[in-house]
Amino acid sequence: MRRIALRIAGVAAAIAAAAYLSAVGYLFAFQRDYVFKPSGELALPADKDLPGVEVITLNAADSTHLTGWYQAPKPGLPTLLYFHGNAGNISERSSRFQQIVGSGFGFLAMSYRGYPGSGGSPSEVALVSDGAGAFDWLAAKGGPIIIYGESLGTGVATEVAAERQGQALILEAPYAAALDIAAATYPWVPVGLLMRDPFLSREYIQQVDVPVLIIHGTADQVIPVEQGKKLFEFAREPKKLAIIEGGTHSDLWKKGLWKIVLDLLQDQGVVSSD
Repeated sequence: MRRIALRIAGVAAAIAAAAYLSAVGYLFAFQRDYVFKPSGELALPADKDLPGVEVITLNAADSTHLTGWYQAPKPGLPTLLYFHGNAGNISERSSRFQQIVGSGFGFLAMSYRGYPGSGGSPSEVALVSDGAGAFDWLAAKGGPIIIYGESLGTGVATEVAAERQGQALILEAPYAAALDIAAATYPWVPVGLLMRDPFLSREYIQQVDVPVLIIHGTADQVIPVEQGKKLFEFAREPKKLAIIEGGTHSDLWKKGLWKIVLDLLQDQGVVSSD
């Protein structure tokens, strides 16, 4: 009986090990499908009440064609280099862009590679390289540039800000590291060894020498507010943490985010209060 029991236990252990390896293998193979979630069709700016916005095409370092929306700022005002979140496409952020241009600011929002309007496939390395190229495109036009990141885009924005000298870095609902989020979600997986796109913002933000503003909502169930607070601890001065009570992952703009941004930029002298 003991020999039979040992044999059964061995078979059960082998089945469990095979199931574990299968699950881990699946997550490893399809991990980017969990991180990058493009969807929908890229609308025309005019159809989104942005008649002055131009549709542009940039060629990435590897010749991938990238589509973006661009509007020049009013004289003396900065341009926001906007890095969007992981889902949908840039035309779904049109209400945000309306607030930006309504303040006289310019903006450039590139559709990530693999997202509607752009070719290629997304990855951390590629998105950061593309983001640096977008920064250089704006810099050639002259005028101050503010780097802005939303959700997943906060990782791209932070890495670009560590490589390029903007006027400020604004992060909406950021993570200290995407690796940390994945590790908490899948504690049974060795994500530190397997994750291709860890987005270690907590390391890169220490290289940013311009004013940093982090905005997060207390009711964010996608990226907990503790992540934003943790990232804030790693940032250099001058920095500000704005916590919006009751704010979720997607409603911070409806709860006054843009006014918070404008107030900070005025306090830091990035824009005039006139």
